[in-house]
Amino acid sequence: MHPVPAHWSFRRACPATAFAGLLVAALIVPGPAGPATAATCGSSDAALNRPATASSTENASFPASAAVDANSGTRWSSAFNDPQWLQVDLGTTQDICQVDLNWETAYGKAFQIQVSDNATSWTPIYSTTTGTGGNQTLNVTGTGRYIRMYGTTRATQWGYSLWSFGVHTTGTTTPPADEFWGDTSTIPPAQNVLMVKVLNRTNGKYPDSQVYWRFNGQTHSIAEQPYLDMPVNSAGRMYFFLGSPDSRYQDFIEFTIGADVFNGNTTRVDGFGLKLAMRLHAHDGYDVSVGEDQAIFQEERSATFQRFIDEMPPEFDSLATVEAPYRIPAPGNAPVFQPGGAQADYFTSYAASAGVSATTAQVTGCAGPLANDAAKCSAINRHVAQLPQSQWSDPSLFYQAAPANYYAEFWHDHAIGHLAYGFPYDDYAGQSSFISHGDPQYLLVAVGW
Repeated sequence: MHPVPAHWSFRRACPATAFAGLLVAALIVPGPAGPATAATCGSSDAALNRPATASSTENASFPASAAVDANSGTRWSSAFNDPQWLQVDLGTTQDICQVDLNWETAYGKAFQIQVSDNATSWTPIYSTTTGTGGNQTLNVTGTGRYIRMYGTTRATQWGYSLWSFGVHTTGTTTPPADEFWGDTSTIPPAQNVLMVKVLNRTNGKYPDSQVYWRFNGQTHSIAEQPYLDMPVNSAGRMYFFLGSPDSRYQDFIEFTIGADVFNGNTTRVDGFGLKLAMRLHAHDGYDVSVGEDQAIFQEERSATFQRFIDEMPPEFDSLATVEAPYRIPAPGNAPVFQPGGAQADYFTSYAASAGVSATTAQVTGCAGPLANDAAKCSAINRHVAQLPQSQWSDPSLFYQAAPANYYAEFWHDHAIGHLAYGFPYDDYAGQSSFISHGDPQYLLVAVGW
C-alpha cells in the first residue's frame, strides 16, 4: 500500500514534496538568433507552469520546477559541474521572441538558449561567453516546442541557479491547431469546479459509442455524454473502458478536487491498462499536459507491448506477457517479483547495501520499512541509493545500473515531459505526473488503445 501523508487523501497521487515543488512553471521570453521588437513580443509568460526538467539538481529543495513556478522565493540549482541545462516544454510549437533569466548568485558565464521540436535535436538561438548574472532579458528569434538554458561554464564554484526562467512569444503568429487535444473552444463552462471532457484517441479501433467513462455511480459512453461537470470530491477515481462498460481493457486517473483547485495524476503504480494523457487548463492561462506521449498513442497496442519487451532487461520481460493483451502489471503486482517468484530477490541485496531489509515487492511498492521514507524508496528504485543523498534528485543518474525499477523507467521514457508515476514515491524530486492548480477551467482526458 502506498503510505498517505496527512495532507493528501489517496494512495498514488501523494506528493512526497510540497505541491509547489511539483508544479511546473517557467519565465521565458521568445526568440532565437535575431532581435525582436517589443511590439511583436507578448507580455504573458508562455512557459509559466509548463513541465520543466533539468540535467541535475543540487538537492530536492531546488527542483527544475522552482524556476518556472512564478514564486520569487524558490529556485532551481544544479550540481557543481559543467555542462548543465534547464528545459521547459511549452506544449506546442511557439515563435519565441524573448527570454528572461533571473539568476541567483550562482550564474552562467557561458551559456546558450536553445530550442527544439523533439527535445533531442537542439538549435541555439542565443549564445554568450560573458554572462553577467542578475536579471537578463534576451531578445531572440526562434521556433520550437521545447526551450532550454544550456550552460557550459559556471561563473562561480557552485552550479547554475535560476530564480526564474521566462519565455515570451510573438503575438502575430497563431499556433497550429492541436489535432491531438482538439478544439477546446466549445467546452461548456462548469457549474461545479471544472469541466472534464473525455477524448477518443484509439486511432479508429473503437467508435465513441464504445469508449466509456465511470465516476461516482455514473457510466456513459462519450457518444452519449463526453462531459462530466466535476464536483468537489476527495480521493476520487475516474475509470475508462474500451468495448463495453465492464471490459478488461480499462484504466483510471486519480484526483482530489477542492472548491477551487484540482490535484491529480495519471498513474502506473498498479500497472498499465490503457494509454492515458490529461491536460489541465485554468482560467489564469495555466495549461499543462501529463501522461503517455503522442508517439505511444499513435502506435498499435501490440507494438507498445513489444516495445516494452524490447526495452526491458530479461527480468522484466514477463510483465508484458503475464496478463497480455489486457495489462502490464507493475512489479509489485506481478507474481514473478513476489516472495517465491523467480525475481523475488531482485532488489533485496541492493536494498540491504543501502541499510534497508526489504523484499523486492516492498521496494517496488514502497511498503514495509520504506513506507514512510520517500527519499530512500525512490533512491533504491532508481539505483542511486549508493550515491550521496545530494545526488538522489539528479534525473541524469537514474536507472543507470541494475538493479533498478526498469518498469518505472519505461513509463518515464514514453511520457510527456518524462514525468510518470511508476511507483508510489515516484514524485520524489518532482518526477511524477502529478499536477495541481487553482481556479481550474477544464480537464481533457485522452483515452488510447
